[in-house]
Amino acid sequence: MSRWSLRPLITRLAALLGLWSFFNTAIAGEVRYHTFESPTLGHAYPYTVYLPDNYDAEASSPYPVVYLLHGSFGNERDWAAKGNLAQTADRLIRAGHIPPAVFIMPGSRSWWIDGHNEAGRSAFFNDLIPHVEAHYQVGSTRALRGVGGLSAGGFGALNFALEKPEMFGAVAALSPASYVPYPPPNSSAHRHPSFLDEQGNFDTALWDARNYPAYLEEYRINVTPRPSAEESDIPPVPLYISAGRSDVYDAEFHARQLRQAMERIQPNDVRLDLYPGGHTWRVWRASLPAALTFMFQHIGDKSTSQ
Repeated sequence: MSRWSLRPLITRLAALLGLWSFFNTAIAGEVRYHTFESPTLGHAYPYTVYLPDNYDAEASSPYPVVYLLHGSFGNERDWAAKGNLAQTADRLIRAGHIPPAVFIMPGSRSWWIDGHNEAGRSAFFNDLIPHVEAHYQVGSTRALRGVGGLSAGGFGALNFALEKPEMFGAVAALSPASYVPYPPPNSSAHRHPSFLDEQGNFDTALWDARNYPAYLEEYRINVTPRPSAEESDIPPVPLYISAGRSDVYDAEFHARQLRQAMERIQPNDVRLDLYPGGHTWRVWRASLPAALTFMFQHIGDKSTSQ
């Protein structure tokens, strides 16, 4: 075949590559890394932020915001570096599955609790959220705020939503380390400083006080309509759960327990997806698009102010 007969084929391939490049770069969010001084922690609080393409700090209406929590012994860069958050968000925004949104990925030395090593929960609510809302054009209402996480971050995200349902419009817990009654022996919870007392022993009383069953009854009361009302003052927080079928911490079993407990309270607002794989980023990357799509069915309308 002569070079002249190849020319039309090469031209068509170049056009296709150009089209592919356009659609893959037409929407590209920006990832930034920041810290601020946390009065609660007494040291710098690190976080990663994803800003959608053409983010406008002066926009007339705020962007929806989702807080994504990392796992045990993880850090604020995990979701961007290992979880493909930016690529996934770009793709979902481009496809119209989610609106342009801001994602905040904080770093914490805790299991997102006020534990033996630091007040991670208090720093999240008292320092991080006010800082984010003061420095970014994001929503400060339930309708524009979501929270999610993986493993220990799923534990934290679930607890945050149950404790403060008035703050979050949706929650996603990927392979949540919300073990009942206690973490399995191979869980890092048994060696994490958040749960280790002064003698270095796992604090079962602290686990009991911080795990989701401790929040369920008050949450049920908050989101259940009174006898004289058709709707409750605070709606239930729709919950997405995922787990790998071969998780070494038996996350599927615990995820099913969690779904059963939550369906007693909000039968129409719980979804569980199971994936092949273990307690790994492969599973979390696979479930992230479904988790975000689910969450943005309940949050993200920039015209909503309540």
